[in-house]
Amino acid sequence: MAGSSVVHALNVPVRSISLPSRLQLSSIETELNELRKFGVLSGVQTSGETICAGFTRLAKLYNHIEEVIQSPLTHRALHHRQNVKPVEEALDDSVGLLDACGTARDLITTMKEHVRDLQSALRRRSRDSSIGNDIRAYISFRKTLKKNIAKSLRALKRLESNNNVTLPLFDVDCHLLSVVKSLKQSNAVTISVFRSLLSFLSMPVIKTKAGGCSLISKLIPVAADRNQKLFNEVGTVDFTLYTLHGRVRKNNAKIDAGVELRRLETLCATIQGLEEGLDCLFRWLIKIRVSLLNILTP
Repeated sequence: MAGSSVVHALNVPVRSISLPSRLQLSSIETELNELRKFGVLSGVQTSGETICAGFTRLAKLYNHIEEVIQSPLTHRALHHRQNVKPVEEALDDSVGLLDACGTARDLITTMKEHVRDLQSALRRRSRDSSIGNDIRAYISFRKTLKKNIAKSLRALKRLESNNNVTLPLFDVDCHLLSVVKSLKQSNAVTISVFRSLLSFLSMPVIKTKAGGCSLISKLIPVAADRNQKLFNEVGTVDFTLYTLHGRVRKNNAKIDAGVELRRLETLCATIQGLEEGLDCLFRWLIKIRVSLLNILTP
């Protein structure tokens, strides 16, 4: 699991440190363990609600990290020149996380705009066969989005690889080693949450026959019998839109986009929650970077 990636060179006994710092580091480890057990890092299909909860836990994690960075013990450790390099490395890592978070925010914002455009179109022309053009435009956007997500996933893989690089940290203060180790582990779980978000958005576009019948549609009752969700919120909208598009192509006189509108509304609410979670995380990443810069400034 990506969340369990650590820097092996940092697994060294820690000398006596102050009680507040012990508690802060313990809180970080507790949050890391909770995130590792969390469904958002499991690699299985994840709902938007679960990812939003993951962002909430990440905010708690970074709050504890901010506290330990600001602790007097961390500041004192930086008085010795040999302790500076690991913090500089952590500062470099923060750039990659900010870039990844910014990219995810852009993808979410674009997704929200297209969902809202489709909602407006369906409300205006829910019984008009011209909605087929609007549906095709959304489906085309989704295909483009999936290509952009694939690029972002490759960038995350590179970021994860850089995060796993071990450093020759001999003669470095043990408290500072613990802080840098916590930062590396936090980076790893954050990357995993980003990956889950991108996988959520890239739910495979489901192609159906003209009337909406397909192998996927036949699997839905089976999934229901087994108490499983075949689609997340994104996939559900894809499926219903393909089905509606099939009815439009057959000139079905009873076309009613009510179901599609309700599912788009659910998706829009989910995207709004994800956007807020990303905004909160972005602010925390900025705060951590500023704190690292400040402790490196004489």
